[in-house]
Amino acid sequence: MPTIWHNGIVRKIETIAPDVRTFQVEVPELQFFDFQAGQFVTMDLPIGEKRLQRWRSYSIANAPNKSNRLELCIVNSSEGLGSKYLFDEIQEGAILKFKGPDGGFVLPEKIEKDLVFICTGTGVAPFRSMILDLKNSGKPHLNIHLIFGTREESGILYRDEFETLARMIPGFRYDIVLSRQSDWAGWQGHVHQVYMEQYAVTRPDVDFYLCGWSSMIDEAVANLLLKLGYERGQVHYELYG
Repeated sequence: MPTIWHNGIVRKIETIAPDVRTFQVEVPELQFFDFQAGQFVTMDLPIGEKRLQRWRSYSIANAPNKSNRLELCIVNSSEGLGSKYLFDEIQEGAILKFKGPDGGFVLPEKIEKDLVFICTGTGVAPFRSMILDLKNSGKPHLNIHLIFGTREESGILYRDEFETLARMIPGFRYDIVLSRQSDWAGWQGHVHQVYMEQYAVTRPDVDFYLCGWSSMIDEAVANLLLKLGYERGQVHYELYG
């Protein structure tokens, strides 16, 4: 089956944290952009000659909503040519060529276990999509625990929204961990200490979903499987690099 590429128009760009922006993209050729919460799109950016130099994948941050718009949450990485191009060159009204949706980092059709979402930085994007989708669809679920890590309070993404959702969605709780702010009243350090403490007793009725940079994922997988003794099928992840 041939790859289908779309031309998306950037309708809105918003800075939501230092070096983090959301890009609202409309796909005029489609009545609605069909995807599952947790999936991603891949852009073809003019930043190199070869495919591997040009293609950059980003998780969709909004829930499926029967519209032709999607939201991407992107950090301006000092080492990323793709993010540098998006931040320096792309303005509202620009065209972005992309394909997708792709990816199997999605929730099961029937949710029968507690869900623990562990992420750092823009790795929160697919979890935002999943949580909003569960809220909007009314799909039955059990407890949901979102553990979000970043360096400082200014880097907390979608904070007001998640705090509101924690009040609205039964069984949903939200923990923030900051690694470089000593006057923070909440968790300090890294995301690992939260799940290591709160899920220290191995349970068969919980699934862990991890999203972020490979170093965080590698450590979390090792902790969950080797130190805490969870089964491989209980740990799901999406790598960011």
